[in-house]
Amino acid sequence: MQTDTKSKVDQIPSPAGQPVSVLRFEGDIASTSKNAVLGAYQALPKDTAKLILLDFTKVDYINSSGIALVIQLLIEAAGASQKVAAFGLSAHFTKVFTMVGITKYASLYPDQATALAAL
Repeated sequence: MQTDTKSKVDQIPSPAGQPVSVLRFEGDIASTSKNAVLGAYQALPKDTAKLILLDFTKVDYINSSGIALVIQLLIEAAGASQKVAAFGLSAHFTKVFTMVGITKYASLYPDQATALAAL
């Protein structure tokens, strides 16, 4: 049974002191997750949100529709000259994200500290 997607946004500083927006997702990501994924991203102020982390630590499952939402988010971010990194994916979804080409738009890291250090 699919669990609803929740998202929240945290603002943290990068090691260089720049603001980083962290989109934290929870639950399953599927076609019904559009507001939680794209809505959370699109609510970020484009002029100041230049560094974005996607936190998948509490995501249990992502289906093909959910992957399409993540790709749409990444394409919009690339168009807005935003740098995006993702962390907290299981080994399986790291492999899937790599296979579908998400790594062209976002680097993947095991945890928040590693992702932050790479920004």
